[in-house]
Order: sequence, then C-alpha cells, then structure tokens
Amino acid sequence: MQCMHKLYRTRTEPQWTALMIVFEPMSAAPDSPGKDKPPASLELDKLGIQHRVFFHEGHVASFEQAASERGQRPSQVVRSLLFQIRPEEFLMVLVAGPDQVHWRKLRQLVGRSRVRMASEEEVLEVTGYRIGTVSPFGMARPVKVMIDASVLKEEEISIGSGVRSTAILMSSADLQRALPDAEVVSLMEESHP
Repeated sequence: MQCMHKLYRTRTEPQWTALMIVFEPMSAAPDSPGKDKPPASLELDKLGIQHRVFFHEGHVASFEQAASERGQRPSQVVRSLLFQIRPEEFLMVLVAGPDQVHWRKLRQLVGRSRVRMASEEEVLEVTGYRIGTVSPFGMARPVKVMIDASVLKEEEISIGSGVRSTAILMSSADLQRALPDAEVVSLMEESHP
C-alpha cells in the first residue's frame, strides 16, 4: 500500500511541542514513503492494522511527559518488557504505565522458579530494537507475548515503534487483533493507597 503523510504540530504543555504524522493511503504515488515509517508501523501495515505514528520533537524523559505529549494518561503508555525464562528462551510482557510486574505471578505463569529481565544486549539481539523503543511488532526473532489485562482497560494505547522518540498509537482492540496468539494475563503488582 502506498501512503502519504501529513504533519500535525500539537501543543500540549508550554514547554513541550510534538509532531504527529498520520499516514493516509495514496491513490497514485510515484514512490513509497515507507522509509519514513518506523519498523513497527511497517509490520502493522502488513497486518492491515489501523494505527498512527507519533513523533516527539525532543528527548522524552518520563512516562508523564510521553503521555502528555501524546494527549494520553501514563496508564495508556504500554511498555514491552523482555524476560529470559530459560537459556535462549524469551518472553515479552506488555504492561500499561509505570507499575511493576509481580515477579511471583510471572514465575508461576511460566512455570519457572528463576526468571530475569533480558540484558540490554539480549533485548537488541532478540527484538532488533534498543531499550526504550521495543515493540512486539517486527521483532528480529519470534517471541511469545503476554498482554497484561491492564493494557486492555484503555481504549487507546501507545507502544514502542522501534525508533527513539516515536510511538505507535492504536486501539487496545487492534493491539489484540495484531497479536492473536498473545495470552492475556494479570501480572501487575496491586497498588496499595
């Protein structure tokens, strides 16, 4: 599919300005601007999944900043976390917001007494993405994916695109459609006021 893109400048906070690019189908483009799209967007296009690409103008330092610039709450920002569950066997867990994964629940779900976060080098090798850009779409190696139920509580979410300062915005329903083999689980630590 050939596409064109439009730039939209948004202003959410006085100190932050962001750009959003919305990719729209083009009827007769002489060349494809696919090179402008991040890897996760290209993979979602192949799957026929509707999404938007959001570009931050500067460095993103926090969940709150990322969410604010995207017009979202921190609970709409989805992290793609990679765990090693056995030597050379990895699992990706998608979680909403800055909350932490409950390690005991994760170990019980995978049936292992020892589970660890993948190292920076392993993340790059397995996913093809650097930490901070990881996406479940277009990974270098196939990996089992689990989606924490907290992700599906939000109608719209944003997730890594494979490129720094760039995110994919999509519905949580489309996330599930794009990952039909992903298991929905409950892995987040319960908050205590």
